[in-house]
Amino acid sequence: EYHDTLYQASSRASSKSLEILGQLGSLLQNGVTLVTILFILVPYGLWIPLVLLLSTLPALYVVVKHNRKYHDWWERRTMAQRRARYLDMLLTYEFSAPEVRAFDLGDFLADSYRRIRRKLRGERIALIKKQSLATVGAGLFALAAMGAVMVIMVIRALRGQATIGDLGMFYQAFREGQGLMRTLLSNAGKLYTNAMFLEHLFRFLELEPQIGDPEDPRPAMPAPQDEIVFEDVSFRYPGAEPYVLKDFNLRIGAGQVVAIVGENGAGKTTLSKLLARLYDPAEGRILIDGVDIREYRLSDLREQMTMMFQQPMRYQEPVRQNIRVGDVHRELKQEEVEAAARKAMIHDYISSLRHGYDTQLGKWFKGGTELSGGQWQRVALARAYYRKAPIVILDEPTSAMDSWAESQWLQGFGQLVSEGRTGFIITHRFTTAMHADQIYVMHDGEIIEQGTHDELVDQGGRYADSWRAQVEQGWRTKPADTPDVTPRGPDTPGDGAPFVPTERS
Repeated sequence: EYHDTLYQASSRASSKSLEILGQLGSLLQNGVTLVTILFILVPYGLWIPLVLLLSTLPALYVVVKHNRKYHDWWERRTMAQRRARYLDMLLTYEFSAPEVRAFDLGDFLADSYRRIRRKLRGERIALIKKQSLATVGAGLFALAAMGAVMVIMVIRALRGQATIGDLGMFYQAFREGQGLMRTLLSNAGKLYTNAMFLEHLFRFLELEPQIGDPEDPRPAMPAPQDEIVFEDVSFRYPGAEPYVLKDFNLRIGAGQVVAIVGENGAGKTTLSKLLARLYDPAEGRILIDGVDIREYRLSDLREQMTMMFQQPMRYQEPVRQNIRVGDVHRELKQEEVEAAARKAMIHDYISSLRHGYDTQLGKWFKGGTELSGGQWQRVALARAYYRKAPIVILDEPTSAMDSWAESQWLQGFGQLVSEGRTGFIITHRFTTAMHADQIYVMHDGEIIEQGTHDELVDQGGRYADSWRAQVEQGWRTKPADTPDVTPRGPDTPGDGAPFVPTERS
C-alpha cells in the first residue's frame, strides 16, 4: 500500500503542479474574453448568452465524467503500472544485467513487460473511444444550438429587426463564444483531473512516521557506560504472521565485542534494526544503561551508532562523498576520510585510482569507476568507521572478503573497538565470530547458546557442530599451495586469539 501511494504521488506530482498554474492562467484569460463576448450578445436578447452557456453543458458533463473515470482507472491500475516499471528497470538497469544475460532473460522479461503494457494500453484506448463518442454527441448538440439561434436571427433579419452586418457580427461572436467555452471546459477538466492527482501527493505528505520522537524526550543521549539490554522483546515485521523474536532477552556489557551467529531467518539482523529503532518492538523494551531507547530523540539515539548493513548502499558519488555520508554533520577533513579508508583496507586501492578520492564511483554518470562487490563492501566499512560513534553495528562485514583480507580486517577492527566502543558483529563466518568477547547463537528468535569461542566448542552444541563442519570443509577444499589460514580452536594447534592484545582479551 505504501509503495502504491508513493508511486501515485511521485509519478504525477512533479508536472501537475506546474500544469495547474498554466491552466489557471488560461482560465483567467479566456474567462475575460468570454465575458466580453457575452456583453456583445446581450443587446440581441438575454436569452442568447443563456443558450450559449447551456449549449456547452453536455461537453462539461463529458469532460468531468471522463476525467473522473480516467483517474479511477489510473488509481486501480497502479500495481500493474508499478510492475511494468519494475520490469523496465530489470531490462535497462545495471544491477540486473549480469543475471539477465547469464540466464537469457531478455526476451522473457520483455514479453512480460509488453503483456502488461498491451493490457493497459487496451483499457486506455477503450476509455478514449467512449470519451470520443460522447464528445461527438456533445459537439452535435452545441452545433444544433448554434443552428437554431442562427435560424432565429435570420428570421429577425428578414423582418428588418437586424441588419446583415448585425447577423455577421452575431454569428462570429456566438461561434467565438462557443470556442472559448470549449477551451474553458477543457482547461477546467484538466484542472479537475490534476487536482485529483495532487490529492495523492498531499495524502503521501500527510503520512505519519511509524517511528517517531517521544513527546517529552530526554536530554542528549550519553555513550553507553553499563550495558545494553533486550528485555522480553517480541517483534514481527509488518504484514507478517510469525514472530521473528518472542520474549527475547539479551544483556551486553558496554565496551564488549559480541558476535551474533545463526542460520538465515534466526533474527540476527532484526536485533540491529530494533536497536537503531528502524522498527519498534511489539512487546518488551530495549534499554541502554537502564533507559528505554524510545525515551530519546531518534537523532540522539542514532548519533551514538554507526552501522554497516548487510546490503549497503552503492552511492553513485565520488569516493570521498561515499565515505563522508557516514557523518555529514561534522566538518569534512580529508585526513579523517583517509583514516576511515585505511581501517577498511581500501585506502591503497583508492590512491591507485586516477583521481584518488575524487574518483566517481558507479556507472550511472560519465567517467565512473565500477568496484567489485568486496571493494564496495570496504567502502561501506569505511563509511561506518568515519562515524565516530560508541556503538558499532556491522552486518556481515566480511562476507565478500577472502581469508587474507578477513585476517587483516580483524586486526583493524580490533584497534577500533579497543578504544572502548561496543561492537556488534552479525555474521555467518566463524572465523570472524571466534574473536568476539561473547558469541550468541540464535535459533528461531532465541538465544540457544552463548559464551566465548572456546567455551562453545567445548559445549559440543549447535555452534560446535557448525564450527567443525566448516573446518572440515575448509581442509577438503584448500589447494595444496594455499597458506594455512584454517580457523583455530581448542581441537586444532594454536588458539582463537582475540583481535589485538588488550587488557580485555
